[in-house]
Amino acid sequence: MRPIRPTLAVASMAAVLALAATACGPTEDNAGNKPSASAEPTADGKITIPDDLKDRLKERGIDLDKWKNGEWKNWDKDKWLREAQDFVNPIIEDLWDPDRMRDAEQPPEKPVDNDISGDEGVTDPTPAPVDAQAVKAPYHASAAEAGKVFFDGPQGSMVCSATVVKDPANPGKSNMVWTAGHCVHAGKSGGWYRNIAFVPSYNDGAKETAELEKAPKEEIAPYGVWWGDWAQTSDQWISQGAATGGQGAAYDFAVIHVTPEKGSTGKSLEETVGAALPVDFDAPAVPKIDNMTATGYPAAPPYDGQKLFQCADKPGRLSLKAEEPTMYRIGCTMTGGSSGGGWVAEGQDGKPALVSNTSIGPVTAGWLAGPRLGKEAEGVYQAVSKKFAGQ
Repeated sequence: MRPIRPTLAVASMAAVLALAATACGPTEDNAGNKPSASAEPTADGKITIPDDLKDRLKERGIDLDKWKNGEWKNWDKDKWLREAQDFVNPIIEDLWDPDRMRDAEQPPEKPVDNDISGDEGVTDPTPAPVDAQAVKAPYHASAAEAGKVFFDGPQGSMVCSATVVKDPANPGKSNMVWTAGHCVHAGKSGGWYRNIAFVPSYNDGAKETAELEKAPKEEIAPYGVWWGDWAQTSDQWISQGAATGGQGAAYDFAVIHVTPEKGSTGKSLEETVGAALPVDFDAPAVPKIDNMTATGYPAAPPYDGQKLFQCADKPGRLSLKAEEPTMYRIGCTMTGGSSGGGWVAEGQDGKPALVSNTSIGPVTAGWLAGPRLGKEAEGVYQAVSKKFAGQ
């Protein structure tokens, strides 16, 4: 059984590291142009690859038939697809079996950059730790929009957290998932991660790890496994993002469009789980927010990645670079694996809305920080929505 490693980075004010990164999709260029080719879902939910993309991949020595049979494990620099136009994430049925999803292992801690906080931005005092609270099972009853992201990288299989969000082009029928940029792309040191899949209400019954060893897939993934057929993150994350030091964290967000592994049932992800959150790209300033709730599947000790947790706290501000947007920060003891999980606050209409996602946190696991969602985040969101309008 191959270990699944959480990609959340940990840090303190003296040592902040970006939660590990992964991505599976293309981004628009600065002019707003979409890539010329991409993987497209068919009516039965399978992913097909356009001929021009196949030709381009062949020029790089990538055979898609071999890819499905294990060539995806080749992480040579020339084969680690980085460009948006080279996005490919074909479904490999049953790759994410119960063992592969369940087995999570915290990787060794990495050295971190000790000079990342800057001194010109606005940073509030470090918040007091807030103990993460276990979400009451079944998770679907209280956090139906939450789930777990699985993906493969050069160091093995990894996990993140994510949230089902509304799709303005397909009201009530969204297949869009919000997560961190580092959960879809490696940033400046690499390219798109592979075999990206989303499992809503993972381990819905909050079973212990020992129980999960004998649990059928239907209990571990009660609403199915949904593969990413498109993903998009910020240009800033792709060019700046790093595993340590907090680089790119202010733009560490992504949207994944998904399709069911076993073929279309005629229902969207939103219809299947019965929930999707709106995204607020004009959330109130920190002083006007009384409370934010972060949700995720922490996988680094003392957690094991199998259960859903939440932290609620009044947010503060964290500035890593004066020229970049100030981030939200809350007290929270969640660890690696919770990265990408949604942060929810009261939106402009007074209803719950997603306003951020977990990006970085301290080695001591006392707080988490997430990006402020603005024009860049809205651009990524709208681009994915428009790409699948009417589908």
